[in-house]
Amino acid sequence: MVPNAFYHIQDLNKHMKILVVDDEQDVQLLFQQRFRKEIRKGELEFAFAFSGEEALEYMGELQHEAVLILSDINMPGMSGLELLKQIKENYLKPPPVVMMITAYGDEENYNNAISLGADDFLTKPLDFTLLKDKLSKIL
Repeated sequence: MVPNAFYHIQDLNKHMKILVVDDEQDVQLLFQQRFRKEIRKGELEFAFAFSGEEALEYMGELQHEAVLILSDINMPGMSGLELLKQIKENYLKPPPVVMMITAYGDEENYNNAISLGADDFLTKPLDFTLLKDKLSKIL
C-alpha cells in the first residue's frame, strides 16, 4: 500500500521530499497543519507511511526519491531501528538523511539509532520549531 498523501511541491527548483513513517495515522494531519505554510509556498513535499514495511515499499516503488526520512522508532512489525538499518544498507549512496523520532528519549534508543547511522534523534512530542530549523539547514 503506497502512502495516500503525496504533495508535489517545488520552490526555486529546490524542494525537499520528506517521508514520514509512524504507525499513528494522526501524524499525517499534524504535519499537514504544522507545515501548511511551507507546503503552500512550495518548499516541502510530504509522503506518509504507516509502517516500516510500507516505507520500504514506497522507497522501492519511487526509486528512492525521499531526501529525508522522519521515522518513529517504536512501531509494530518492523521497528524504526530495523527500517533505519535497511535504508542505510540498501539504498542509494549516499542514503537519505534519516531522523529518528521517539517518545522514549532514553540513552539506549539514542545510542542504537546513532550506531545504525541515524543523522539526528528527536523526541515526542515534536518541537516543530526545532524541526523546521533543522529542515531549513538541510535544504
